[in-house]
Amino acid sequence: MKLTPKSWRSIAFPALTLLSAITLYGCQTTIRTMGMGPPMGSATDVADSQDVWSALQKARLVGSQAEKSKPYMGSPPHGKVLEILHKQITVNGHKGMAIVKRNYGGPGVSINSVGANRSKYLKAITVMYKRETGYDAEDKNWFWAKYKPNGSLHVKEKMGMKIQLAGRVAKGKPEGCISCHQGAPGGDFVFANGIQIR
Repeated sequence: MKLTPKSWRSIAFPALTLLSAITLYGCQTTIRTMGMGPPMGSATDVADSQDVWSALQKARLVGSQAEKSKPYMGSPPHGKVLEILHKQITVNGHKGMAIVKRNYGGPGVSINSVGANRSKYLKAITVMYKRETGYDAEDKNWFWAKYKPNGSLHVKEKMGMKIQLAGRVAKGKPEGCISCHQGAPGGDFVFANGIQIR
């Protein structure tokens, strides 16, 4: 069998594609097993996010029985309309402040429309939970998570990986939860007024 340039490409291209996919998978696996992955979205972060969600439900900060507060006009990266609640919660024996921001958006969203039908416009629930001393001292020991209304996590795709948004979200990056909240007045990473962090 004589290989022509066309037949050579028909063999080489699929082989190189397969080799690239295997290499990428191997690199991702190595990065994860050596603890070199992103500072968010690990199996531990996801498990912790589920424990936080359960505690938030029990405290009536999320879910169908959640307390309500006064919606207000928001801005990116959160929703066009926002609502904030906060309360001390206990997760796995540790008591810490939870700050819950409900992010509303979609066609026709307004303060009035959210007041009339919160579930229709709820797009995400972003949470800051004050963890134990030593969790992430550099960033005031905050655990971050971005949930869907049903309690599952939002996902960010990066370099072929799907990273669940929980843990030290975007730590060390120029944009994201931590870098934005580092600019909060008072140095506590909290923009909202009237929340006392212990």
